[in-house]
Amino acid sequence: MDISNIARKLDLANSKLLVRKAAEIRRLCDAQFDSSIIGVGEICKAVICLEIASSRMEVIFDRQAAIKLSGMSEKAYTRSFNSLQNVIGIKSKLNIKELAIQFGCVRIIKSVQNVLSSYKERFLASLPSSRRANADFTRPVFTAAAFYLCAKKQKLKVDKLRLIEVCGTSESEFSCVSTSMTDLCFDFVGVSKEKKDAKGFQGNRDLLDVLPEKRRLEDGGYSSDDESSCYKRHKKMEEAKYEDWKSTVVDSIKKNPEKGIVFFSGAKKVIQTSLNFSKKAETKS
Repeated sequence: MDISNIARKLDLANSKLLVRKAAEIRRLCDAQFDSSIIGVGEICKAVICLEIASSRMEVIFDRQAAIKLSGMSEKAYTRSFNSLQNVIGIKSKLNIKELAIQFGCVRIIKSVQNVLSSYKERFLASLPSSRRANADFTRPVFTAAAFYLCAKKQKLKVDKLRLIEVCGTSESEFSCVSTSMTDLCFDFVGVSKEKKDAKGFQGNRDLLDVLPEKRRLEDGGYSSDDESSCYKRHKKMEEAKYEDWKSTVVDSIKKNPEKGIVFFSGAKKVIQTSLNFSKKAETKS
């Protein structure tokens, strides 16, 4: 399909310069490799070339419409887009504002800019003077890492895997840059882990009051004498309860000797009656 027809479907036909730039990128792709090897068809390739040209010329591009037109899923389209860019050697610029709008985190735009600026200064300061000229901070992974760390700092939910796909990098590279950025700019993006005070759980220790002999001797707890006396008092209470139960059973047997023994089980009363075969025999006779 002609690239101008695809541009018309994406509302980009009015920019002839953009269409010519996309056609140039497409010819470059055809000259360097066969896109069908990585599973990119002609229509998808034309759409990707239009997006690359739009990003380089800073023209608004409807990515969702482009994905629908390409006939691929969003994940497959993003993977193909990154592969084409890497093959032809074109570096895409990740715009912070577009990224914030895409992920719904507009309020962290200023924070991301400050983190990137501070990280660049501190990273260059840590390098020897001979290597500072070769440092490259234009790769999208730096912007993506700063964006993710700022969102995490302000407790905003961001899909990490989707962000990695958008910036066209790998998980290992993203993790490496994030770690470096956290170390150098901890005052901007660091998240301190709050340790819970053990005294805050003081109320849960009341559960151990059933067995006072097992409570720990800490924070003004029981001494050995208090622990011993408490255990003896608890034992006496159990013995008193047993004697009460025993006397109740004995009294019930004395009052009703013919009905047998009466057992008490909780709140329920269970009666075991005795069998009198002699009376039944006399009745039959």
